[in-house]
Amino acid sequence: MYISQVTLAALEQVSVLFDAYRQFYAQESDLGAARAFIAKRLEEQDSVIFLARTETDEPLGFVQLYPSFSSVAMKRMWYLNDLYVAENARQQGVARALLNHVEVFAKETNALTVKLATAVSNEKAKSLYESEGYAKVTAFDHDTQRVK
Repeated sequence: MYISQVTLAALEQVSVLFDAYRQFYAQESDLGAARAFIAKRLEEQDSVIFLARTETDEPLGFVQLYPSFSSVAMKRMWYLNDLYVAENARQQGVARALLNHVEVFAKETNALTVKLATAVSNEKAKSLYESEGYAKVTAFDHDTQRVK
C-alpha cells in the first residue's frame, strides 16, 4: 500500500470512494456530484486529500482534511472531516495508515492539532481514533447552526 496526496489525476478514484463514503452516511449515490465536489476542493485548494492505493493502483481509502486556525495559539489546525476505507479493504490497516499519514502531514505543516468528529454510533471508528491517541474533547461545548 502507498499513500499520496490527491491531484486531479486521481479524481475518478477518489470520487468513487467519496460517493461510497456519503452512502455510508445514508446519502443517495450521486457520482457526478461527488466528482464535482472533489474537483472543486482540489481546484480551490481548500482541502487536502490523501489516497491509499495498492501497488497495482487499486484505491483502498481516503482521508480529507480542511484547514482551520487557532486564534489563541496563532497556529494552524487540521479538521479531519472524511475518512473512508472501501469495504473490500477493511481490517487491513488502511485507516490506521491514513491516520498515521495525517499525523506526519500535521507535523510537517506545524499544526497545533488534528480535530475530527464521527457519528456517536460509530464504535469501530471511535475505537480506532482512541487507539491512535485522539481524545474526546470535554472542555468545550460545540454548537452548530444550520444556515437557512
